[in-house]
Amino acid sequence: MFEVLSQKLSSVFSRLSSKGSLKERDIDEALREVRLALLEADVNFRVVKDFIAKVRERSLEAQVLESLTPAQQVIKIVNEELIAILGGGPTHLAQASHPPTMVMLVGLQGSGKTTTAAKLALHLKSSGQRPLLVAADLRRPAAIEQLVVLGNQFDIPVYREDISSKPVSICAHALKRATELACAWVIADTGGRLHVDEAMMEEVAAMKRELKPSEVLLVVDAMTGQDAVRAAGEFHARVGLTGLILTKMDGDARGGAALSIKAVTGVPIKFIGTGEKTDAFEIFHADRLASRILGMGDMLTLIEKAEKTLDEEQTRKLEKKLRHGTLDLEDFLGQLEQVQKMGPLTQLMEMIPGLSAIARRAPIEVDERKIKRIKAIILSMTPEERRNPDIIDGSRKRRIARGSGTTSQDVNQLLNQFRQTQKLVKQMASARGKIRLDMLR
Repeated sequence: MFEVLSQKLSSVFSRLSSKGSLKERDIDEALREVRLALLEADVNFRVVKDFIAKVRERSLEAQVLESLTPAQQVIKIVNEELIAILGGGPTHLAQASHPPTMVMLVGLQGSGKTTTAAKLALHLKSSGQRPLLVAADLRRPAAIEQLVVLGNQFDIPVYREDISSKPVSICAHALKRATELACAWVIADTGGRLHVDEAMMEEVAAMKRELKPSEVLLVVDAMTGQDAVRAAGEFHARVGLTGLILTKMDGDARGGAALSIKAVTGVPIKFIGTGEKTDAFEIFHADRLASRILGMGDMLTLIEKAEKTLDEEQTRKLEKKLRHGTLDLEDFLGQLEQVQKMGPLTQLMEMIPGLSAIARRAPIEVDERKIKRIKAIILSMTPEERRNPDIIDGSRKRRIARGSGTTSQDVNQLLNQFRQTQKLVKQMASARGKIRLDMLR
């Protein structure tokens, strides 16, 4: 996400910081490079022009140029203006005064609308709400079955009718069903086309007039760049959108759509999809995304992911074992699995301040393969071997290698690395014990 733009901005600001004091020509030179970087990232030309003008005006103020850290002040201004372009603070879903609250998802085919409906429902469910999914996309026959499968997978009810029904009546009946089931939210997956056309727009506009939903959210594919921005503008003009959901943000190295769409349409981004998995779905925070773009990380999102994913009881047990220096391979496997649940290593590293540049340079794909190989080796061991790796002799290594599709050398390498980790953990536990004794004395 924003890989190319982040690299170029980091390079610009690194050179700016090395200058110490700044003059007008230094700022103009840096902003010229920023402008080119934004245009290459497929950001709308007018958005870039306004952004550069605002940053330049603020950067040339006396208190910036005469401060002890002028480069840091300019970076701060760029960060604030990025946040303004992206829409400021998070925008929450509007709720109806009397439940259930209806949310209509609209968009073109291929934007990920059906999957996004399930992701949004799961997001609401995980926050203690009860959603009902509505299969109102009758244009794509597979959409109904896809939504039913996703609903069953996450124990979320799905309302469906015969394909001969009309989308408006399906949604109206779904609202009644939601009341019977005590569902607070009704999420309707509506029909889309490959391109914006009159028939689709009229159908969606009619649904909005009849159903009066609290939210009309446009699902757009971030990878389509300015096409996504144009589609958002047309939908907003004809239907009247209340928010946007950007999908496939993990696959767009440029990010032009995200940086243009709010400024061009005036419609806030409410959620982003960051991967194919159903839980790869986040509330949109402009300040956090701006921080990632500038390579400052995003610790708040990382903490939220950890809180959702990590098992508290397992973490407490691990902490106890670390204190006593008794870590084994079963603990090691458990921690690998918990980290993997949080998402790809590339995304996690981008959220840690200072590591985003390393994440871009390092061969993360290889690291992911190494993790899979390590898991395969540990899973090929018996429970006794995981708890006591010292019993693993040559014949056991050969058996583990055969079972995991690796070599005896791979098994040896893992065991040696694990013994080094064990040794370090025991040294830390011993040092902690000595410090405690010294304090008691």
